[in-house]
Amino acid sequence: MTKTLKRTAAFGALARALASGARGGPPLGRRLAAIPRMIKATLRREYDGGLRLAMMVAATAYVASPIDLAPELFLAVFGLADDALMITWLAGSVLSETERFLEWERRRESVIPGHVVR
Repeated sequence: MTKTLKRTAAFGALARALASGARGGPPLGRRLAAIPRMIKATLRREYDGGLRLAMMVAATAYVASPIDLAPELFLAVFGLADDALMITWLAGSVLSETERFLEWERRRESVIPGHVVR
């Protein structure tokens, strides 16, 4: 099997696992739909995800930045390795943070301000 086919199979398996909500977590569509709500809740200081969101924005800017283009041209595999590590970290961070946010939303809906639930 060629490297391209192996890579395609690996990404396909990852996509299927994410879309189906691997390990009982929310499916990818629900996670992605939660991102705008998570940003709004963070900006309103209701949700404590400010630093994590800032790190995700910085990672996205790093990967998308054209300044990093030169190492990829001259260093090939080594130049792409830093981007691959950053993308891996970013994907994991988005998955864990959206899961954390969805759990926060779920718990928040069960709380009535001014009432103690036993």
